[in-house]
Amino acid sequence: MSKDKRKYSDRAEYLKNAVARRRKNIRQQAIDYKGKKCAICGYNKCLQALEFHHIENSNKDFGISAKGYTKSWDSVKRELDKCVLLCANCHREVHEGLAAFPSNRN
Repeated sequence: MSKDKRKYSDRAEYLKNAVARRRKNIRQQAIDYKGKKCAICGYNKCLQALEFHHIENSNKDFGISAKGYTKSWDSVKRELDKCVLLCANCHREVHEGLAAFPSNRN
Protein backbone atom coordinates (compact mmCIF):
# COMPACT_ATOMS: atom_id res chain seq x y z
CA MET A 1 0.00 0.00 0.00
CA SER A 2 1.47 3.37 -0.96
CA LYS A 3 2.10 5.96 1.71
CA ASP A 4 -0.56 8.40 0.41
CA LYS A 5 -3.31 5.78 0.55
CA ARG A 6 -2.48 4.54 4.04
CA LYS A 7 -5.21 5.21 6.59
CA TYR A 8 -5.25 5.16 10.38
CA SER A 9 -7.30 1.97 10.39
CA ASP A 10 -4.59 0.24 8.35
CA ARG A 11 -1.93 1.39 10.80
CA ALA A 12 -3.98 0.28 13.79
CA GLU A 13 -4.34 -3.21 12.32
CA TYR A 14 -0.62 -3.34 11.51
CA LEU A 15 0.32 -2.35 15.08
CA LYS A 16 -2.12 -4.86 16.59
CA ASN A 17 -0.53 -7.64 14.51
CA ALA A 18 2.99 -6.46 15.36
CA VAL A 19 2.24 -6.57 19.10
CA ALA A 20 0.69 -10.05 18.75
CA ARG A 21 3.81 -11.30 16.93
CA ARG A 22 6.07 -9.79 19.59
CA ARG A 23 4.08 -11.34 22.44
CA LYS A 24 4.19 -14.74 20.74
CA ASN A 25 7.95 -14.42 20.22
CA ILE A 26 8.60 -13.38 23.85
CA ARG A 27 6.43 -16.27 25.09
CA GLN A 28 8.41 -18.73 22.97
CA GLN A 29 11.70 -17.28 24.28
CA ALA A 30 10.39 -17.56 27.85
CA ILE A 31 9.40 -21.20 27.41
CA ASP A 32 12.79 -21.98 25.84
CA TYR A 33 14.55 -20.16 28.69
CA LYS A 34 12.73 -22.24 31.32
CA GLY A 35 13.48 -25.59 29.68
CA LYS A 36 10.51 -26.21 27.32
CA LYS A 37 8.77 -28.67 29.67
CA CYS A 38 6.84 -28.95 32.90
CA ALA A 39 9.22 -28.94 35.88
CA ILE A 40 7.09 -31.56 37.66
CA CYS A 41 5.93 -34.11 35.08
CA GLY A 42 7.99 -33.22 31.99
CA TYR A 43 4.99 -32.50 29.74
CA ASN A 44 6.03 -30.75 26.51
CA LYS A 45 3.52 -31.67 23.78
CA CYS A 46 1.52 -28.44 23.57
CA LEU A 47 3.34 -25.21 24.39
CA GLN A 48 0.00 -23.43 24.96
CA ALA A 49 -0.58 -25.78 27.93
CA LEU A 50 2.59 -24.55 29.68
CA GLU A 51 2.29 -21.80 32.29
CA PHE A 52 4.61 -19.85 34.56
CA HIS A 53 4.18 -20.19 38.31
CA HIS A 54 5.80 -17.70 40.70
CA ILE A 55 7.63 -19.65 43.39
CA GLU A 56 7.31 -16.79 45.92
CA ASN A 57 4.21 -14.69 45.26
CA SER A 58 5.60 -11.88 47.41
CA ASN A 59 8.51 -11.37 44.96
CA LYS A 60 6.18 -11.00 41.99
CA ASP A 61 6.72 -7.72 40.10
CA PHE A 62 4.25 -8.50 37.31
CA GLY A 63 2.33 -11.43 35.93
CA ILE A 64 4.18 -12.97 33.00
CA SER A 65 1.01 -13.73 31.05
CA ALA A 66 -0.89 -10.59 31.93
CA LYS A 67 1.48 -7.78 30.96
CA GLY A 68 4.83 -9.50 30.72
CA TYR A 69 4.89 -10.06 27.00
CA THR A 70 4.93 -6.33 26.29
CA LYS A 71 7.99 -5.67 28.46
CA SER A 72 11.64 -5.90 27.42
CA TRP A 73 13.26 -9.34 27.29
CA ASP A 74 15.58 -8.38 30.19
CA SER A 75 12.58 -7.49 32.39
CA VAL A 76 10.79 -10.70 31.44
CA LYS A 77 13.93 -12.75 32.10
CA ARG A 78 14.34 -11.24 35.59
CA GLU A 79 10.72 -12.16 36.34
CA LEU A 80 11.17 -15.66 34.88
CA ASP A 81 14.01 -16.26 37.31
CA LYS A 82 11.33 -16.13 40.04
CA CYS A 83 9.15 -18.69 38.23
CA VAL A 84 8.95 -22.33 37.35
CA LEU A 85 7.40 -23.67 34.12
CA LEU A 86 4.45 -26.01 34.73
CA CYS A 87 1.83 -27.68 32.58
CA ALA A 88 -1.74 -26.54 33.24
CA ASN A 89 -2.61 -29.69 35.22
CA CYS A 90 0.43 -29.56 37.51
CA HIS A 91 -0.07 -25.80 37.97
CA ARG A 92 -3.62 -26.41 39.24
CA GLU A 93 -2.38 -29.23 41.50
CA VAL A 94 0.31 -26.96 42.99
CA HIS A 95 -2.33 -24.34 43.83
CA GLU A 96 -4.52 -27.03 45.42
CA GLY A 97 -1.58 -28.40 47.43
CA LEU A 98 -1.65 -31.76 45.62
CA ALA A 99 1.74 -31.45 43.89
CA ALA A 100 5.15 -30.20 44.97
CA PHE A 101 8.15 -28.97 43.02
CA PRO A 102 11.06 -31.33 42.45
CA SER A 103 14.25 -30.37 44.30
CA ASN A 104 16.13 -29.58 41.04
CA ARG A 105 13.67 -27.16 39.49
CA ASN A 106 14.53 -25.18 36.35
